[in-house]
Amino acid sequence: MMVFLKTIFTWWHHQTFGTWLTTWRRGELVGVDEQGNCYYIDKKAASINGKTRRWVIYNGDIETSRVPAEWHGWLHYTVDETPDVANMTKRDWMQPHQMNMTGTKDAHKPAGPADAASYAEGYNAWKPE
Repeated sequence: MMVFLKTIFTWWHHQTFGTWLTTWRRGELVGVDEQGNCYYIDKKAASINGKTRRWVIYNGDIETSRVPAEWHGWLHYTVDETPDVANMTKRDWMQPHQMNMTGTKDAHKPAGPADAASYAEGYNAWKPE
């Protein structure tokens, strides 16, 4: 019951009921990425500014940084072919996609003092003469 209520009233856990209904009625699945996100186009060719509507349904929490670069280009009309059709090859120097870790325990922490107070040690501010 709780899952059903979350589907109707919240968007941050997964798609809302309205998005599910629109995807069921009008969406045509064009691909799935390695994280399980599903990408759709409007099968009735409804357009926005002359372009067929495209959208993503996230597998899990909705976090835009979970969209890999190749699918990001397709979603934003930078490229017309999906990565599957374009036959994009992964180079050995390419790293696997990683979502934005800001605000988590895995966030990037540069080397240096741990807090602002330690910056003040040994710092001599300029004083006008």
